[in-house]
Amino acid sequence: MEKSVTWQFDSCMQEMFGLHEVDIKEYSPLTLAYIGDSIYDLIIKTIIVNQGNKQVQKLHKKVCSLVQASAQSVMMRGIQECLTEEERAVYKRGRNAKSVSPAKNQSLTDYRRATGFEALMGYLYLKKEWKRMLELVKIGLDSLNDE
Repeated sequence: MEKSVTWQFDSCMQEMFGLHEVDIKEYSPLTLAYIGDSIYDLIIKTIIVNQGNKQVQKLHKKVCSLVQASAQSVMMRGIQECLTEEERAVYKRGRNAKSVSPAKNQSLTDYRRATGFEALMGYLYLKKEWKRMLELVKIGLDSLNDE
């Protein structure tokens, strides 16, 4: 069932929007972080909304606490031991990428670590390794709760 649902989504996206297969290894780490930021935000919003109907400002406040760079930085520290060599390399490329926008209200270390985390999320999403992506998010969220 799981493969069927993901296959249907993927094939619908390709068919409706004329998407073609791409070599994601050619994407810059900041491009991976760009899509990774969005998919991570969607995952967190889905989790928070599933916890119950609340005022949008309360939902937004909770989501913001989990998607800010400092939270992603803590999550990344929590999942580093679980990464494969390939995943670690993608994370490092993202972490070391020079962004044109400065860190806003975050330390440079947290900002860079969060960019690496988002690059990893984008990479796994584009590789269609959605289960692995969700496993790492779960481990990361659990590490936030441990602090």
